[in-house]
Amino acid sequence: MTTQGTLRGNIAGGAAAIAFTACDVVAAAQARVRSQARATARGKGGAKAAPRRLAAVPSSRRRAVVVGGRRAKTIDVHAHCVIPEAYALLGRKVDDHRGPGIGEVGERRILEMDAQGIDMEALSINPAWYRAERDVVTRVIKIQNERLAEFCARYPDRFVAFASVALQFPDLAVQQLVDGVKKLGLRGAAVGASVADEEFSDPKFHPFWAKAEELGVLIFIHPQSTPDLARRFRGNGWLANTIGNPLDTTIALSHLIFEGTLDRFPGLKICSAHGGGYLPSYAPRSDNSLRVAPDMDTGVKLKKKPTEYLRQMYYDTLVFTSEALRHLAAEVGSNRLVIGTDHPIPWQDKSIDHVLKAPGFSDKERRAILGETAARLLGIKL
Repeated sequence: MTTQGTLRGNIAGGAAAIAFTACDVVAAAQARVRSQARATARGKGGAKAAPRRLAAVPSSRRRAVVVGGRRAKTIDVHAHCVIPEAYALLGRKVDDHRGPGIGEVGERRILEMDAQGIDMEALSINPAWYRAERDVVTRVIKIQNERLAEFCARYPDRFVAFASVALQFPDLAVQQLVDGVKKLGLRGAAVGASVADEEFSDPKFHPFWAKAEELGVLIFIHPQSTPDLARRFRGNGWLANTIGNPLDTTIALSHLIFEGTLDRFPGLKICSAHGGGYLPSYAPRSDNSLRVAPDMDTGVKLKKKPTEYLRQMYYDTLVFTSEALRHLAAEVGSNRLVIGTDHPIPWQDKSIDHVLKAPGFSDKERRAILGETAARLLGIKL
């Protein structure tokens, strides 16, 4: 993907620095870092040196994935991190978030990726800021997006990232998306499945969807449980996540379909976590709901059957069994599937084998699922 803000690393005289093109804000920040680094060299303080661009952390454990005699590039679209500085502004700590090493994007993470056979991750941060005030969330998003861009510039062959956006202020979210993509080289945006009790299908969010469609970037939807059911989720089994997360996604996608959002913005590129929740598993029920209950028709006239919209969205492969993966592909098309690990949250560390061992897929389909489809969506060169 070509952006005005492509991040480039310059290496000269053995010392490396990150150069941000077409990005006044980050360029200014980098200038401050370089100034601090020079001051440190003169013995004037303990400022950190400018971040270095690294091709990769060498590892004898790096797994090369081969399909049909060809090396397949593997791209994980569902991988998380947390920026401690931004989290602190929200009154949170990294330790509040599950996932060993979630606050680190560096050697540890790359070693884990190498062991799993993951060549690249698309980093995202789960939104914990949808109820924050405008001034606070503006600072949070600025820190997060600039830090994500730095990670990608430091390890350009291992990471891309989704911008964070403050969707509770749609006008602000639009600008953050534009800046993230055009100035910082981020590849889209990561969002929750609802925004402070409001559904994405609400017209107030139309400007955001319109801008995402215009930019042609991927929007990654990750659930945040289903808070309305908190009382019923109590007890054993971590039901707030086990059931609540897939349900949250199911509700979000259903609203986008039934409220006509996907008709209004047919060029949207949406990918949802956890295989789209429960929707693909029981989708045909949606085709019959208003026939059974015509009194529940609010007058929104869809251009297609509800199930047909499933094939214009994308889904990660975090569905655990071969049969679940086969069924997901049957419902949405194998060309709509991308690898998702939830790294470093330990739901699945065998995501590559999950695709390689599932029966019924051709080598071409496996290569597409493992990385080719994600590369096309994220503007990654294979």
